[in-house]
Amino acid sequence: MSNRPDLPAEIARRRTFAIISHPDAGKTTLTEKFLLYGGAIQMAGQVRAKGEARRTRSDFMQMEKDRGISVSASAMSFDFERFRFNLVDTPGHSDFSEDTYRTLTAVDAAVMVIDGAKGVESQTQKLFEVCRLRDLPILTFCNKMDRESRDTFEIIDEIQENLAIDVTPASWPIGVGREFMGCYDILRDKLEIMDRADRNKVAASISINGLDDPKWSEHVPAHLLEKFREEIEMAMELLPKLDPASVLNGSMTPIWFGSAMNSFGVKELMDGIGTYGPEPQIQSAQPRNIAPEEPKVAGFVFKVQANMDPKHRDRVAFVRMASGHFTRGMKLTHVRSKKQMAVTNPVMFLAADRELAEEAWAGDIIGIPNHGQLRIGDTLTEGEAIRVSGIPSFAPELLQNCRAGDPMKAKHLEKALMQFAEEGAAKVFKPTFGSGFIVGVVGALQFEVLASRIELEYGLPVRFEGSQFTSARWVHGTKDAVDKFAAANKQHIALDNDGDTVFLTRLQWDIDRVQRDYPDVTLSATKEMMVG
Repeated sequence: MSNRPDLPAEIARRRTFAIISHPDAGKTTLTEKFLLYGGAIQMAGQVRAKGEARRTRSDFMQMEKDRGISVSASAMSFDFERFRFNLVDTPGHSDFSEDTYRTLTAVDAAVMVIDGAKGVESQTQKLFEVCRLRDLPILTFCNKMDRESRDTFEIIDEIQENLAIDVTPASWPIGVGREFMGCYDILRDKLEIMDRADRNKVAASISINGLDDPKWSEHVPAHLLEKFREEIEMAMELLPKLDPASVLNGSMTPIWFGSAMNSFGVKELMDGIGTYGPEPQIQSAQPRNIAPEEPKVAGFVFKVQANMDPKHRDRVAFVRMASGHFTRGMKLTHVRSKKQMAVTNPVMFLAADRELAEEAWAGDIIGIPNHGQLRIGDTLTEGEAIRVSGIPSFAPELLQNCRAGDPMKAKHLEKALMQFAEEGAAKVFKPTFGSGFIVGVVGALQFEVLASRIELEYGLPVRFEGSQFTSARWVHGTKDAVDKFAAANKQHIALDNDGDTVFLTRLQWDIDRVQRDYPDVTLSATKEMMVG
């Protein structure tokens, strides 16, 4: 074990995690139930609720409410038993993956939600690979067991094969689909029975003394019991036992089965996050890493959300606390600008409700309202010049020209686009040649979201039109080399919202040509956020 000191109790009880899944695996419903058990909301809303009466709490943008998808990652804090959970919701839709990648830099673990009928889907696999890069511990929840789902061993095999991770069952389902009646909680030797009648009611929990206990036959029909006993014996023999150290280093994932819609299996998963999930971890930074137990406060911005409150043009920077004990009103140094900032009105999010945060500890996530000073990748400290590293910015895969419906409003459009660029919602490039803006995104749905938000938040109708360019690369090299390259390729050059030089490409051939003709310039598909 390491020789690091024990964490202060307040920090040690924090669990900061994200939920990752393919769209429609039931992530938002699971989030709702977490909040229900954490006492943050009295009644869980349904994602596609009828009318305004029961909207889900974690989706606050109009478009999310209309479509039933989570577009922006929101953060929520709530207490559960002795733990403080900080849950960062990530957009499941593949068109918003960049936001999700960045969110994963701010958490210590991930909960992977899998649909029992579909198993491991493409988006889950992509997000899982990002967790892998960071060795994030992963806990798995297999959802929708009350619908027709696949064989339990098949699901486990698929996770082991596709994701190359050991899977250990924390619970085992009894019956599937219409016959699904509950689970055996392997870790605590309990039989959990689902209440189908009341979705917001916790299931009956019966303590069992091993698999031969006569109580089994009182609660489980004979044909289900026989199949269950066969399966659980095989599982005990074939699958590895739960090893907490392997879970923490990311090489093993415990799996719980349940139905988030029926509030079933959720509490066991939450207990598992508390017991087996990691405490706040060391954050990689330059020139040195930041340990959570350090007394001085440090934190970094992993997301900026504009116009969270439509009545005020505010922007909230989401800051992950990396060390120390923060109190409201503290003066922190904004490392990039070297200026001091008094943080007077930090907020914590209890779902869509925000309240002033009087204090925060390492592991917590607070929102700092500001007028554009804070950008993704910024570090705040008590004076030391440390920069958190590893927050990526990706080259967009789709580019379109953006024009204001009213040419007189071009200036307003520039302001709106810059705001979205700083929020990380899109890349905005200003070509050095010609007029207008080129907007780059990772997925086509983002153009729709941007157009609807620009109209809603700025009253500006805009149109996106096809662009001759298909991709963008950041240009790196000495100032002279970059200037010379830019002068020779004017039609392809643009500046991003940080003023960095970008080469717009039409074909792979353009990139190959540059590599051949300009050996002193490198083109890169990613740039580290906010170096400087």
